[in-house]
Amino acid sequence: MSRAAEAPLQALLSDLRRCRLCRDAPLHGGPLPHEPRPVIQASATARLCIAGQAPGTRVHASGRPFTDPSGVRLRVWLGLAEADFYDASRVAILPMNHCFPGLDSRGSDLPPRRECAPAWRARLFAAMPQIELVLAIGRYAQLWHLGEDTPASLTETVADWRAILSAPRRPRILPLPHPSWRNSGWLRRHPWFEAELLLVLRQEVARLVGPAPQ
Repeated sequence: MSRAAEAPLQALLSDLRRCRLCRDAPLHGGPLPHEPRPVIQASATARLCIAGQAPGTRVHASGRPFTDPSGVRLRVWLGLAEADFYDASRVAILPMNHCFPGLDSRGSDLPPRRECAPAWRARLFAAMPQIELVLAIGRYAQLWHLGEDTPASLTETVADWRAILSAPRRPRILPLPHPSWRNSGWLRRHPWFEAELLLVLRQEVARLVGPAPQ
């Protein structure tokens, strides 16, 4: 990939990392109650994109995506070592909300801010036409990437993974539940996820990410 081809994406990422839209000019509800810290991993060569929900408290502190127990489980699902997972030249990580949205009154993460995706998402994917597969993790990512084709619930969406993956679209989409340990009960109730979907997921990841460059 030439520097000329990489330059537009890097300029966009630089703008995104300076974004303060949700704090200084909120369009939905009150302003973000803390200093924004956009967390994103992207390049003009990565062919795999992980589309999660939003950074949590640990990711907000580290500035690196999935530096929490859910990231450990996700890497097991993908069959990727930590070094490969964090290789931006091979794996893009674009959450629906780039900044930690804060906590609700019960101490749970708030949903993604609604300013973020409309402002940045289409522009990011336009700057990364090489992306071949998006792993849509959770309901927010699935609704954005599948649009009107999204089944009524997360379980129905993930259960329909074969049809979604084989649909004639680019990039292709593979829906996943969130790898949070809170979803362990869901995984037990749906053994086909590990027995069937994960086999295909790891094959796709191996094909798109490949071995580390020498």
